Amino acid sequence: MPHIDPTLPIADVMPDILASLGSHTRLVLEAPPGAGKTTQVPLALLDAAWLEGRQIVMLEPRRVAARAAASFMAKQLGEAPGDRVGYQIRFERKVSASTRILVVTEGLLARMIQEDPMLESVGAIVFDEFHERHLSADLGLALALDVQSGLREDLRIVLMSATLDGEALSTWLDAPRVSSAGRAYPVEIRHVDAQREEKLSQHIRRALADATANMAGDALVFLPGKRDIALTQAVLEQAMPEVDIRALHGDLPVEEQAALLSPSAHARRVVLATNVAESSVTLPGVRIVVDSGLAREPAFNSDTGFTHLETRRISQASADQRAGRAGRVAEGLALRLWPASQRLQSQRTPEILQADLAPLRLELAAWGSDDLRFVTAPPTAAMQNASALLRDLGALDRDQSLTARGRRLLELGLHPRMGAMVLSAQTPTERALACDLIALADARSPLLRPGDAFAERWQALAAFRARGFVDGAHAGALRALDRAAMQWRKRLRVDAGAPNVLPAHALGALLAQAYPDRIARASANDPYRYQLANGQTAKLSEYTQLLGEPWLVINELHYARPDARILSAAPVDEAYLREAFSAQFQEGDEVEWDEARAALVAARIKRFDRIVLSRAPGGQVDAERAQAALVDAVRRLGLAVLPWSDASRQWQARVQLLRKHLPALALPAMDDDSLVADLDDWLAPAFAGKTRLSALDTQALSNALRTRLDWSQQQALDMHAPKQMQVPSGLSRDIHYALDHEGEPEAPVLAVKLQELFGLGDTPTIADGRVSLTLHLLSPGGRPLQVTRDLRGFWDRTYPEVKKEMKGRYPKHPWPDDPWSATATHRAKPRGT
Repeated sequence: MPHIDPTLPIADVMPDILASLGSHTRLVLEAPPGAGKTTQVPLALLDAAWLEGRQIVMLEPRRVAARAAASFMAKQLGEAPGDRVGYQIRFERKVSASTRILVVTEGLLARMIQEDPMLESVGAIVFDEFHERHLSADLGLALALDVQSGLREDLRIVLMSATLDGEALSTWLDAPRVSSAGRAYPVEIRHVDAQREEKLSQHIRRALADATANMAGDALVFLPGKRDIALTQAVLEQAMPEVDIRALHGDLPVEEQAALLSPSAHARRVVLATNVAESSVTLPGVRIVVDSGLAREPAFNSDTGFTHLETRRISQASADQRAGRAGRVAEGLALRLWPASQRLQSQRTPEILQADLAPLRLELAAWGSDDLRFVTAPPTAAMQNASALLRDLGALDRDQSLTARGRRLLELGLHPRMGAMVLSAQTPTERALACDLIALADARSPLLRPGDAFAERWQALAAFRARGFVDGAHAGALRALDRAAMQWRKRLRVDAGAPNVLPAHALGALLAQAYPDRIARASANDPYRYQLANGQTAKLSEYTQLLGEPWLVINELHYARPDARILSAAPVDEAYLREAFSAQFQEGDEVEWDEARAALVAARIKRFDRIVLSRAPGGQVDAERAQAALVDAVRRLGLAVLPWSDASRQWQARVQLLRKHLPALALPAMDDDSLVADLDDWLAPAFAGKTRLSALDTQALSNALRTRLDWSQQQALDMHAPKQMQVPSGLSRDIHYALDHEGEPEAPVLAVKLQELFGLGDTPTIADGRVSLTLHLLSPGGRPLQVTRDLRGFWDRTYPEVKKEMKGRYPKHPWPDDPWSATATHRAKPRGT
């Protein structure tokens, strides 16, 4: 292994890595920060016989990490990036015919596989820092596994990380696991609590002042986002003028990010970073880490279809990773700005559970299969919303197949919304404007004051291009936007320059193609409230600049109840909508739920998608339409409007209990959310011929619910989660089942008089012995004496005290000294005994 640095800890396990990949096609590698896995493993694999001269593709979560890793490996080989080691990131590519190791950002792998499913030039795919669980990495792994299992059995797949659960992942992947020691100096962990009403920037200043006074070296401060970095930078530059204060985040030009990876000429440097500095890259000289414990992560709301960044607490794995940055060059200090008593979740939540899944759904449609192995399965509701959006964009047809337009969207490599906007642009100038909008949609507002007029942001960008400065806007943000727009024009091969002026509704026309579900019309009763094409409602804020606009396209929205809040939007002309979205304008007879009458009514309705433009009284309620309208009413009002009986709720809880404890029975989900999702299947038939919700009685609802189980499942339910249980007295007593507020089954309860259980030693169980009943032991008068799931322990330890207390109160009932040998009974003692 001539290319490997023998002083790095990873060198000790390199023989195990090579041997494992020589005999297996998958590997899970655990190696802490500083072990050298990122730069040494690909180099060590170059000469592997199984590689047969093909490429090694290594995925990195961020551009700066990809560029740094490739540059470091190339330097080890005495070459420049682009020779045997190359990289490809957004807007930059250094690759040649001799490139054997290709470092790419995670999102590029899916494109490579879609374009060449055989991956004939690739011998191994290495997923670095897989613990970050980005959506693009999860998708890339699922596609790579599908290729490996069906097309390329010789393809090697390696998952590397410092903090992943290697044992669980190696079991899921059916792969060997190799663990490496790290090389880190001791790091002291201290918690620095915030003072009352102390701002985060001041909290950091106070923590840094103490740390830098007692320890040499640079400091790395982890903050959630760019705004927090800017505020903290301003405070520190005033408080610490002798220190070089630098920012590091993903929106910085790659050159500026890379410059921070080189030693500083200043005596001391403080780098304010997002989690871009958490893994893969090493900042030289850092001995102090200040961790806010926060990160900005994407969150998708399946009710509204909107994705936004949320500031959240990091996981314990991330906190450990961040602290480790202080011990790379010498003994270090990590200051955590949260109480020591606060507990963090062990691992970060996979992005697939909280992100917009439209890009994923488009990729799966192009692949031709949803049946892929994901480490974490994509949520059903989010995938359904993604499919609906892609149908709105024309990317999927009604049977979920990819359309020709969908194929073009995929080839663009943009988010489907942005791709649809680019495809709709008719002229070179419109396409150049679309590039501006892509850059603006992907960044925070450059304006220093709040404002919801999206046109103001574009006008500031246009003014910056003309004059080089704009009052009331952040020059650095505008410069970055201009640079991003130029890069998009280059990537999309747009020859025209950016326009200087625009017609009044030009922005809205383009944005409508990207956000057809967010086209909105002002309410006739409240000019601040808008109805969206997807059925949601939203309100303008008090500082709005859009009041009076009849139609808007909303590109930013903050979800809240009862109305979402419009953060950014552009006016759109109704005449344009009628031409471009003619199919969405419809008129016809519909059946609606009238809450005031608690009944269905017929109406003649004109609408744009789900926006009602006008309504007039109709004739009689059509029976066929009534069935669907009643189901929609339940979907909107919730399951509570149905005539639930205690028996139906008990039945629901019984099914959920067996789903949890006997999954092999494959019972369908019966929680409220799942029932709502499947209303058309189980509830709609029960509404046949009905025009009112009240026409459905408790028995009809019970029958409808039971249609979700076939005969064998019903038999299994009665066997393993019975409604009653016979007790030693010979009588049958009810078992009470219930669900908690999250739809999870609670422990079932058997309430029975204590005397009826004499002689019974073991707590009764159900679900094939997997669930012990919670016993509510009652007095002869029916009052609770004891709650237990340990009947034997009750007889041995508690019964003597209960007998002493109850014998005088209920002298006509048996209270034997030995409950084990006594006869169970529900009666009082015979007269005279």
